[in-house]
Amino acid sequence: MALQLELHEVELPLEHPFTIARGTVTKQRSLIAELREEGQSGYGEAPATEYYGASVENVREALEGVRGLVEAQSLAAVDPEALLPEWRAALPEDPFALCALDGAACDLWGKLRGEPVHRLWGLEPAGAPRSSYTIGIDTIPVMIDKLKERPDWPIYKIKLGTPRDIEIVETLRGHTDAAFRVDANCGWTADETVMHAPRLTELGVEFIEQPLAPNDEGQERVFAECALPIIADENCVAEHDVETCAGRYHGVNIKLCKCGGPSIARRMALRAKELGLKVMVGCMTETSVGISAAAQVGPLTDYLDLDGAVLLAEDAANGVRVEQGNIVFPDLPGSGITLL
Repeated sequence: MALQLELHEVELPLEHPFTIARGTVTKQRSLIAELREEGQSGYGEAPATEYYGASVENVREALEGVRGLVEAQSLAAVDPEALLPEWRAALPEDPFALCALDGAACDLWGKLRGEPVHRLWGLEPAGAPRSSYTIGIDTIPVMIDKLKERPDWPIYKIKLGTPRDIEIVETLRGHTDAAFRVDANCGWTADETVMHAPRLTELGVEFIEQPLAPNDEGQERVFAECALPIIADENCVAEHDVETCAGRYHGVNIKLCKCGGPSIARRMALRAKELGLKVMVGCMTETSVGISAAAQVGPLTDYLDLDGAVLLAEDAANGVRVEQGNIVFPDLPGSGITLL
């Protein structure tokens, strides 16, 4: 038999407006790819993300462009990595489309073999760290309310990039003893990063994620002088970026839709560990389809930020759940995804 490809568009409301240094969103559109073979279905997701130029429409166009290639292939006797070179060659500028395709292939691969993806990779769920919960930029009272709505999480990731960043963290610290991580989404200068870090350290912040814009020449200074570890996000997009982050960052945030899916994310995590970098797997605001795929790489990581589906008011699937930071894997094969 050969693969069959079907595409599903979803648009889901967020629980709250979500603001980072680049803007605000109130709903999330995604394209979910379904691959079918031998009566089983696997699912992968491409969340629409303006910063990376990924829309539902252009991801759909890219996937329709490779439909003939995909539907001439089979996963019955091979693993997704065997098909990946052809798919990457056909989608060289479309990592979000490749992510949806590879995510669906990994899920289907596991279902055809009756095993979870992580187990086929030789990984066990007990190795996955706990996830953070993200507090988007808002007025300080609203940010406090968001934290109180999700009490007892072990880690909160606080979005920053405002004139009142230290005040935000100081105020939130008065409402929880949990660990903090901060993400400036390229909203700081090198001077601000170095200046803020000592106080953030006192406030229990573990690291700063991507304070500077990707091409900012101040990154070398920040790496050398900052009192906190710096994790690359916008500077770690494709697989080859892991090498360039070594010696400039203390760790990398790998997101499946940026790099092209779980197969590539796994390779990036392994290479980062070889280079002595800390490994984080993160997410966009996305459904449990994307979160379940990312969670399969979780046992290879030092940090997880997989709250994307928690931020939604509605979901499009069941799968891996994130409950107060704990990654709960269903007792199901593949990535554990069932579409609602």
